[in-house]
Amino acid sequence: MMRPRRTRLTSGRLARRALLPALIASALVAPVQAADLLTIARDALENNAELASARAQSGSVEAGREVERADLLPQLSATGSVAHNRQYESQSADGPFPGGGQGAGVAEDDSTNSLSLGLEATQALFDARNRREVERAERQIDQQLYQLAATEQQVLIDVATAYFEILRAYEILEARRAQERAIGRQLEQAREQFDVGLIAITEVDEAQAAFDQARAERITAQSNLQVNFEALERLTGERYASIEALGEAMPITPPTPAERDAWVALAMENSPLVLASQAGVAVSRSSVDIAQAGRLPTVNAFANYQYSDSDSDALAGHNADSQVGLRLNMPLYTGGRTRASVRQNTYLLESSQYDLEAQRRDTIQQVRSRYTQVSNDVSTVEARAQAIVSNQSALDATRAGYEVGTRNIVDVLNAEQNLYNAIADHASARYDYVINLLTLRQQAGTLDASAIQEVNAWLDGESVSFTLPEEGREEGSPFDAGLEIGEPPTPQ
Repeated sequence: MMRPRRTRLTSGRLARRALLPALIASALVAPVQAADLLTIARDALENNAELASARAQSGSVEAGREVERADLLPQLSATGSVAHNRQYESQSADGPFPGGGQGAGVAEDDSTNSLSLGLEATQALFDARNRREVERAERQIDQQLYQLAATEQQVLIDVATAYFEILRAYEILEARRAQERAIGRQLEQAREQFDVGLIAITEVDEAQAAFDQARAERITAQSNLQVNFEALERLTGERYASIEALGEAMPITPPTPAERDAWVALAMENSPLVLASQAGVAVSRSSVDIAQAGRLPTVNAFANYQYSDSDSDALAGHNADSQVGLRLNMPLYTGGRTRASVRQNTYLLESSQYDLEAQRRDTIQQVRSRYTQVSNDVSTVEARAQAIVSNQSALDATRAGYEVGTRNIVDVLNAEQNLYNAIADHASARYDYVINLLTLRQQAGTLDASAIQEVNAWLDGESVSFTLPEEGREEGSPFDAGLEIGEPPTPQ
């Protein structure tokens, strides 16, 4: 029986070795500095559309404070009018005039022009409603700042997730390509053996079916890579020629602090979503205070000056007068508006308090879940690495049995598939750990530039290049660049 070609897996850099010829070729054309996670995160903080919208909203809320404060500052207004007045009079003298005597009819028109000017200054001395509206605006600013911080953290986690999803998809794609190559060689050998009468056609069909399945899995992985690459561009508004890969020596350790309750305490103190909900309760409480202030009087100081003039023949000169005084306004009855407004805002306050409790519970649950996932990821990565070793040994044993006739080609194909599934699962487990760790920090409110920089140090400086495939091509750069059939490597 023909001896199948042995493909011992020797290297842990599956994604890097396959792209080496393409990277060398591109380096000869024009050297490109690969973008790392920190660089891309900074681009997102500058260019992300959702974050820019949140910043504009924050500026709007801050301007609202000045709007409310303006009612407490001096107010000055001027009024003026110019008018043309015409009076039509018609009287008949058919009878005696009052007081005696007879006379003819009289008709007369009278036209005059008038001018009036006014100037008034007011200053609020006591206005509880306006003062409480300013206080509410302050609380709204606090709430908006926390929401802005939450948006910034969401952008950071979205960028990090998109970044590592690209690398995950790339390594899985390379595992599927290596699997397709290995099964393709197995199919070629099966055909050669069938041609010389060593095996039945059924074994060729089994190899063909396995090859078609591997090809379908490779196409799916290729599509996933392109989708993830586009997601990163959407977040940053930039297209990157290459990004840095995750190093093999990255530390995979349990989260610090090691106690789950310590992470919960961090979240209750730092989570911008929890703090925004707390500020929302303060805003609602201020709205209740504003409604209650509708029962209180207002006191304003005022001073005004009025000037008027007319060109009527019967009048000479002009009129002018001025006033200085205090104006008191005391609401006595407003149709029940004040009472209804207090009741309405009290319900809104109660709603905001329940929203705060819901946010606290959700944050606690998210922190506990992510903590558990990160802790389990540490063991999962180790188990997945061991699974590669075990599946490699199983493949070697199956091939040896196939050489002596105790195993068939289906056993070999299954062992091949199990090995490459283990390689893909190991790569996926590593990225699960990184993404879950960053998400845990986001839920705890500690995800910032320093956290991104810490993870950025885990990158090894080697670049992974991406170029979108041409329209209608199944094999397009970068997805097939430099992927010659050869010895498939494996993670250590």
